[in-house]
Amino acid sequence: MSTTATTAAQNAVPVAKEMSFLDRWLAVWILIAMAVGLLLGRFVPGLDTALDSVKVGGISVPIAIGLLVMMYPVLAKVRYDEMHRVTGDRKLLTLSLFLNWVVGPAFMFTLAWVFLPDLPEFRTGLIIVGLARCIAMVFIWNDLACGDREAAAVLVAINSVFQVVAFGALGWFYLQVLPSWLGLETTSAQFSVWAIVASVLVFLGIPLLAGFLTRVLGEKAKGRHWYEETFLPMIGPWALYGLLFTIVLLFAMQGEAITSQPLDVARMAVPLLLYFVLMFAISLFASKAVGLNYAKSTSVAFTASGNNFELAIAVSIGTFGITSGQALAGVVGPLIEVPVLVGLVYVALWLGPKLFRNDPTVPNRAVAGVRS
Repeated sequence: MSTTATTAAQNAVPVAKEMSFLDRWLAVWILIAMAVGLLLGRFVPGLDTALDSVKVGGISVPIAIGLLVMMYPVLAKVRYDEMHRVTGDRKLLTLSLFLNWVVGPAFMFTLAWVFLPDLPEFRTGLIIVGLARCIAMVFIWNDLACGDREAAAVLVAINSVFQVVAFGALGWFYLQVLPSWLGLETTSAQFSVWAIVASVLVFLGIPLLAGFLTRVLGEKAKGRHWYEETFLPMIGPWALYGLLFTIVLLFAMQGEAITSQPLDVARMAVPLLLYFVLMFAISLFASKAVGLNYAKSTSVAFTASGNNFELAIAVSIGTFGITSGQALAGVVGPLIEVPVLVGLVYVALWLGPKLFRNDPTVPNRAVAGVRS
């Protein structure tokens, strides 16, 4: 076995005996967090307004804190000195770019028009969700499914650059140009470049820099063994604490909007469910077809199927208003995405040994847990 394969295999194996109570029942805690958030937003008057008012440069401070706490431990686990094995993998990078920036937006556009032809605001909101590629929670899903951490870090970084450069142009194409070509209704929208840049800098730049510096300085001071065997297990649980905190806040801020329009939410839920499940399946099997191993295929699948809900919500509110249907569609995105992608973590762990036979990166215990 090559050194690269050995390293990937070591990174991909979760340790069932060391799973904490929080890890073992993660799906339950996430559902509880969603329910608590929805109830708080519905029955605590003014809570959503109070939370939403705490912003700096259009960025929600409470949500930012939750995402930073969530992402820092995962990014501190990345072995940055091994990222060259990812950056040199042309099949991985090309496939990921194609799935994220060609297949994903086109697929969401199609689903939005098929399922919401009579609801232009919701349809536009879903198209915007499809353009906002995930740069935050994907690290959690990838880690739970024992994907390749270094691959996930590189793919998310590349998606962030494309998000800044291509988001506005793709929004113009899918909301105005393509509908016009097809004889469909067009939508005029001007997206804030600053909102996109701020989202990338805050939700990826800060935790990425913090994780990189922690890894470099920690290993320099105490060595890799101490860093990975002592330090990382200490900070590891905070990723899940941050995830649950973020979910509660997100749904508390939008709980009233979601619970007061159940039929609209249900209509948007169908295309979103199909999008997340089919994008994951398409990406996983496409990765397998081009010869990627389980760990890299899983990273490609989660980066392609996840979305940047914070950016989608911020762009929709800034462009169409906080009470708009577009903003509600952005909020419904994570309502469906969070439980579905948690379920897909278990699907990946179950399907991995069957689809990737004799692959050293396949986890040898079909359980989910954020690895130290």
